[in-house]
Amino acid sequence: MKVIYIWLVRLISVLNFFKRSRVHSVIYLMSFGNNLKFILALADKLPEDQQLVVFYRPDVEVEATQLAAYGVKVIPFRDNLHFVFTGIPVIMSSRLIFCDNYYAFLGGLLHPRHAKIVQLWHANGAIKRFGWGDPKTSHRSKADQRRFQRVYDQFDDYVVASDAMGTVFQDSYRVPRSRMKLMGYPRSDRFFSTKWQQGALNRINRLAPGLTKHRVILYAPTYRDSMTFELTPELKDALVADPNAVVVIKLHPLLQKYEQRFSQSTTHQVRFYPQLSTTDLLMVTETLITDYSSIAFDYSLLPHAHSLLFYMSDLEEYQQNPGIQPHFLKWLPSAPLRTPSELKAAILADSQTDFTRFNHHWNTYNDGHATQRVVEYYCHYLAK
Repeated sequence: MKVIYIWLVRLISVLNFFKRSRVHSVIYLMSFGNNLKFILALADKLPEDQQLVVFYRPDVEVEATQLAAYGVKVIPFRDNLHFVFTGIPVIMSSRLIFCDNYYAFLGGLLHPRHAKIVQLWHANGAIKRFGWGDPKTSHRSKADQRRFQRVYDQFDDYVVASDAMGTVFQDSYRVPRSRMKLMGYPRSDRFFSTKWQQGALNRINRLAPGLTKHRVILYAPTYRDSMTFELTPELKDALVADPNAVVVIKLHPLLQKYEQRFSQSTTHQVRFYPQLSTTDLLMVTETLITDYSSIAFDYSLLPHAHSLLFYMSDLEEYQQNPGIQPHFLKWLPSAPLRTPSELKAAILADSQTDFTRFNHHWNTYNDGHATQRVVEYYCHYLAK
């Protein structure tokens, strides 16, 4: 079915390749709802002859509704025949296409004339390997590998926040260095905004009253394929080592059913707040504990960030599958912790983490002005 679908995308894009449209669209393909400020800024600054159209996955319907309330045209899409026959013609008429993820249909798309396709990734950095760096890719069929590479090759620009992330894309997608655009990630601007910070605090005070009166330890492990979440007695004992702290556990969205189950056994020290986003919780987090999650790149930007602990109890296994970025361990702002006893000792020590070197390497261009730079750069391109 995938082959037939990609072939249909190719056919419809070929049929629309030479068609002229009175409406020139700028497209944003949205599967993550964490970049709304950029989308609205882009809509506000577009030239008069350009219309922004956001194609969104059903998982982010709430965020799409928010965009629609501001007058942005939003269209839900799945990889089906309806999208092929109604969405592909719109995309083929565009001069600019932003993508916040890997979209398989791009492998069949005939690159629109005079258009740029831009990868605007959904995270500030990457610890886990992906693309050609993922060990599973080498075991896929040659046809699958060619299909993957056709998607990677479609991107004219990769918006990144550092040379380090540019190298990750260059190696993971086997694309030229010249495609890397060092402008910063627009979604990171919120961490420098006092307005956003105050809004996050207001939401926390409303939905989790009293939380700010404690040392907050946020435990946010990354998602693992074919694995569930287990709060072992040893891990729980380590997390609650500081009797004056509140431990908030935030699981990956795909593991929300476990979060809801564990939330029924909430204690004074261990709490679950499914109604609050991980990003909001970072605002009151004194100690962030994660393993391979890109949330580390976000937390290190916050002015109040105190300590960042990497609890990597399965490091050897994870290095094999799915793998971590080469040399990443040497750039960690704190040494990885391997056992519950090491984690417990680090929590009790409560040492401040120095993020200077880490941010210089991974967050070089994340300074609170990335949205302005990216919008101006691509509006200038549209005006040519």
